[in-house]
Amino acid sequence: MKLRGVLGAVAAGALVFAGLAVRGGAAAGLLPEASWGAWRSQELEHWSVRVRVNDWADAAEADLHYGKAEDLTLRAYGASDTRTADGEAVRFTLRPDGTVTVAAVPVPAAGAGAGNS
Repeated sequence: MKLRGVLGAVAAGALVFAGLAVRGGAAAGLLPEASWGAWRSQELEHWSVRVRVNDWADAAEADLHYGKAEDLTLRAYGASDTRTADGEAVRFTLRPDGTVTVAAVPVPAAGAGAGNS
């Protein structure tokens, strides 16, 4: 009888933990496709951006394309995700609410840190 109570408590704890992980966005990649909203498109700094937000969890995903030159994928599962483009000096940030922001990345001056003496 005691074993049954312990197993029940463990199962209940596991369900609570799983529920919190899903709601907090940590397990958003495991959620069914139907839990994701529709993709919305926008243009940001000459980049084509598609974003979708999860209806069940604190999560969003974004695909960014700079023509055929570069593709970035951002996944904000419970926390913001940031990527810097290779071909341009820009950094993109996706928040779990689906907001995408862009910021310029400072480019070091020519010869800076080259150790010239």
